[in-house]
Amino acid sequence: MDFLSACDEMAALVRERIRPLVGSPDGGQVIRMGADHTPTERIDQVAEDCVIGYVRKHDLCSLLISEEAGKVPVDGGKGTIFLDPVDGTYNAVAGIPFYALSLAWATGGVVHQAFVQDLSSGETFTAIRGKSAYCNRKPICVSSTSRLDACAMSVYGRKFDPTRMMQLGHKIRRWRLLGASALELCYVGAGRIDGFVDLRGTLRVTDAAAGMLICTEAGGMVSDLNGDPLEFPDEVTVGRCIIATNGKLHHKVIEYLR
Repeated sequence: MDFLSACDEMAALVRERIRPLVGSPDGGQVIRMGADHTPTERIDQVAEDCVIGYVRKHDLCSLLISEEAGKVPVDGGKGTIFLDPVDGTYNAVAGIPFYALSLAWATGGVVHQAFVQDLSSGETFTAIRGKSAYCNRKPICVSSTSRLDACAMSVYGRKFDPTRMMQLGHKIRRWRLLGASALELCYVGAGRIDGFVDLRGTLRVTDAAAGMLICTEAGGMVSDLNGDPLEFPDEVTVGRCIIATNGKLHHKVIEYLR
């Protein structure tokens, strides 16, 4: 079975298993500390167990890396799968319909295939490196907005140092904080928002691997705060800052953040 078809099956399993926990305090019960050194809530654990169980039964990868379990060796396949079982856990537990399953398949440190599904609606974003990006199998493309004062962006800043965030925030027209970074990267790719900026330094490879490929294959740009290529270690305890835009706005965003 190919990777993206397997992702469809895993997403269906996850949606079914977490349904009783969505919008419920039970979903937010802290089970343990995850490999990323943040609390693992019940809904995360249920979703992750579902995906790991599926991957162990299929030849999809030799290593799975997830926020909760960390590095999980797998027999029978090749490559690495980066997993965020529920991106936007707070939204899911609160009953806000914006949370996702994010999966990316990589070899040699390069992500080749990406899958992000909005678990509340079933809307699915996919990409294969060099072959464009899709939403529900229809091609997507970034927006053509070229002015900051006409754009809409998701902008996340540090709680203790909002200065850089506010410099940009005062310039852009619309500011959206949606709460699920994988989906927000896909929304940039689909032209629904013009950019996604996260200055917190907490974005991990499992959060971003799939969404970054979808965004760039749709014509967007992704970089660090200096405009350099964004690289992640295969380690869920290490976070990064990110700028993702439609490309036309990229250098302008960087200038306002300096």
